Amino acid sequence: MPEKTPGAGKGLLESLTALAATLVAIAYTRLDLLSSDLEEERAHLFSLLLLALVALFCLGVGVLLATLLLVVAFWDTHRLLVLATLTGLFLAVGAAAWGFAVHKARTKPRLFAASMSELLKDRQQLASRS
Repeated sequence: MPEKTPGAGKGLLESLTALAATLVAIAYTRLDLLSSDLEEERAHLFSLLLLALVALFCLGVGVLLATLLLVVAFWDTHRLLVLATLTGLFLAVGAAAWGFAVHKARTKPRLFAASMSELLKDRQQLASRS
């Protein structure tokens, strides 16, 4: 009949405690990754909104100046050149900001990509141990 040693029960308890600590560490890491992903998504949406507002403002000013350009087109001095330059500048900046916003919206990474990658690694490691 095997004898019970005083440390045998403690070994099982230590193993369960280590397992619980590992599971808590894994959960903490995954939640930290999720938090980082959410922060990145918020920053991306904010920059996209800001670019859209800049584009809309510049395009609006460009349209206003284009209208003024047509009104002033029949005056005699260099006002036409100044208005044409400002109109072109605002329209170019607005179009560039709009194009950059569209490019940024199309090339953004998937939401939670880093978290999904880490969870896939965890799943593969657990599957290889089985």
